[in-house]
Amino acid sequence: MAVLERSELEASPLADLHAIADQIGLDGFRRLRKAELIDAILARSGGADAGGEDEKGDSEQDAASERPAPRRRRTSRPRRTRAAAEDEDEERDAASSSADEEREAESPRRRSPRGRRTKVAAEREEERDGHAAEESVERTPRRGARGGRDDRGSREERAPAREREEEREVEGVVELLGNGSAFLRVSPPEASDEDVYVSAAQVRRCELVSGDRVSGPVRPRRPSERYPSLARVDTINGASADSVAEGTRYEDLPVTYPTERMELDAEDATLGAIEWLTPIGRGSRTLIVGEARAGKTEVLRRVRDALSGREGLELMVVLSGVRPEEIAAWRDGGSAVAPAAALNLAASPDLQGQTVEHVVETAKRVAARGGDVVVLIDSLDGLHPHVARRVLASARNLAEGGSLTVIATATRALGGESTVIALDVALTSTGRLPALDLINSGTVKPELLVGEDGAEAITKARAAAIEGR
Repeated sequence: MAVLERSELEASPLADLHAIADQIGLDGFRRLRKAELIDAILARSGGADAGGEDEKGDSEQDAASERPAPRRRRTSRPRRTRAAAEDEDEERDAASSSADEEREAESPRRRSPRGRRTKVAAEREEERDGHAAEESVERTPRRGARGGRDDRGSREERAPAREREEEREVEGVVELLGNGSAFLRVSPPEASDEDVYVSAAQVRRCELVSGDRVSGPVRPRRPSERYPSLARVDTINGASADSVAEGTRYEDLPVTYPTERMELDAEDATLGAIEWLTPIGRGSRTLIVGEARAGKTEVLRRVRDALSGREGLELMVVLSGVRPEEIAAWRDGGSAVAPAAALNLAASPDLQGQTVEHVVETAKRVAARGGDVVVLIDSLDGLHPHVARRVLASARNLAEGGSLTVIATATRALGGESTVIALDVALTSTGRLPALDLINSGTVKPELLVGEDGAEAITKARAAAIEGR
């Protein structure tokens, strides 16, 4: 018989592997997962690279935790995660094994000279009795058909033992990764070997965000994995995961006008003018508008620095369609809040829209659970108009929850803003600060943020600006 190579076996479908295992007289092969079946075939046949599975590169979990997710080649087939594929393989193996065992137990014609029917019945009785793996290992080694000692028994018994291993409960804090999956940090914020991997499907299904405290049972890690995986999410922040998932949609939650003004740096002339003449409230839809070189990005960066480190306020920054030099400036600005995503002006409008909406969706989940979050976007110009309006419309002050504030830059107003901060390029280019175009700026219901006297002062300032033209 030709020497079997691991690469050839890994490329073969599961049905072919079963056929090979049957030909070489491998017992219990239908109970093995694909990786374990390949190990057993190589060990039985003396093929090259036996046991090499454990020496392969990092698993999907390692790739998620230690390096950015690689770009996947587009294909017409639907995408499946590795864990989902392995789970489907296990289900097919279990169904096939169960069907074969029933046929072997019922049909006398399927009895083999080696007493296979008796062996299957014995294994089924052992499963019903719930024997542990240690009891199986201590049994007297079985003899093969040729009378030699058969070491395959220990391998066959260890696989079901791992599946029967009692699930343990774990609780930790969620830390989202860039590819949509997450880790459950059992000793936050530090990473440890006890951390648990959370699949992207569970993150989406339970709408998990960074900082959520989650508990649930853990599935033991597979041979190719470095971390165990979360089997299911039982509780989120002390509440049942079912009740959180079945909560009211973010878009259907009752809203109200912003009533809490955000305090900015009064020592900065531009920020001071914005704070009192075009106030921004928690839950505002704010656009910083102006012609090219009017200073929109610089103002947004100053707002970022003024809001950084505020207790009870989560800050997210997303750059879309900006100059490459601006991305470096945002990252090296000395602030603790680095961009959550950054695309330069070469990115397509579709990719820019997907990136911005991904960040906004995360912010919506934070607000729906009672948090206050501010998303800074530079800019909305590269997005499709309907996508830009949808992003802006996500901002709102929830009557019975938190708030989502969107502060973005754009060349012109889109409509529906609660605050418009217009910059005058003539004032900016000549260094006259604040460079605020007060006539084209404004806030809806400013009296809710600065009081009646403050709203009257804004009206007088705007009238004076008109007279001065």
